[in-house]
Amino acid sequence: MADGKSSCADGFCQTSVHVDVKDYYGKRLQTQKDLQTNACLAPTRPVPSFIREALKKVHPEVSDKYYGCGLVVPECLEGCRILDLGSGSGRDCYMLSQLVGENGHVTGIDMTEGQLEVARTYIDYHMKEFGFKKPNVDYVQGYIEALTEAGLPKNSFDIIISNCVVNLSPDKKRVLAEAYDVLKDGGELYFSDVYSSARLPEEIKTHKVLWGECLGGALWWKDLLQLADEVGFSPPRLVTASIITVDNKELQDVLGDFKFVSATYRLFKIPKGSGKACQTIYNGGITGAESSFQFDCHYTFKANEVVEVDAEVASILTNSRFAENFTCQPPGGSSGTCGVKPKVGIVDPFDLALKLDKQGQGSTTGGCCGPQSSACCK
Repeated sequence: MADGKSSCADGFCQTSVHVDVKDYYGKRLQTQKDLQTNACLAPTRPVPSFIREALKKVHPEVSDKYYGCGLVVPECLEGCRILDLGSGSGRDCYMLSQLVGENGHVTGIDMTEGQLEVARTYIDYHMKEFGFKKPNVDYVQGYIEALTEAGLPKNSFDIIISNCVVNLSPDKKRVLAEAYDVLKDGGELYFSDVYSSARLPEEIKTHKVLWGECLGGALWWKDLLQLADEVGFSPPRLVTASIITVDNKELQDVLGDFKFVSATYRLFKIPKGSGKACQTIYNGGITGAESSFQFDCHYTFKANEVVEVDAEVASILTNSRFAENFTCQPPGGSSGTCGVKPKVGIVDPFDLALKLDKQGQGSTTGGCCGPQSSACCK
């Protein structure tokens, strides 16, 4: 499937992968009821109340025709410009439009005409519902491998989110490169996706059902680290992970010993080598995380607590939208004891998923899956 025939227009080649995905999400699925199992219906960690309230204001048809998995909502969104890769019917865009506020903006890009038609139909409805004088949401038809060709300007977004979409692309590196180009300096790619325990063989990568189930196109998680570095991103920060199980016996036989995990990562567009280890204090100013901010699986910053962070994290905190929410000073500064020491090392998402499962946490609000797999979603 990844090597399918292609047709080219405006410098980008649409492959048979794109055709199959558009057919699945544009024709085969009409509502969530068309999904074949209920594996993706609820996250195991409670959704924050302000996000639940925002979702309640989304029109029922938009929600019913939304097939994304999980809920990918980063922090500190007020006034930001956000791009949603594979926005579908627009559920997340309309939820995020409330969180960025009237001075922010959300753009959704999708290649499926039917999904975009639903999303665009309800722009005026939602702006009236939110009390906004002018729309702060728009939708663009295009491919996530060709953002600039779709008319999205370079260096124009503060945040890019993606919810179990990158695995559906046959060219992951190009997706990351395009995302890097349209992000502003200091911008973030915050996304959930499916990853494999090793590089997948052609038998799995060319299996149409497994591709549609978000498994056939899964990256080996270590390849994400390499691709992110090649494109220019900071090393991916793992936020959370959950094991994906496959209940279909026929698909189990094809997959053999390969394992899959749903994982949420955050990647930043910051100058490499620009940071130094420091002591930092979270000021508690982020909506929904006033007392405690979970940055990733290593760091949870409590308000007014001194934490010693490594150079990489220090660079992210001082060069991103989080800069105003943190006070940084050299190690051994006047604030006295460090409180929490820096935590280093690459985290295997499979190890984290097992750890969270033992702790009874399972998955967070991010996650991905297809109708025959069981990653915690929606």
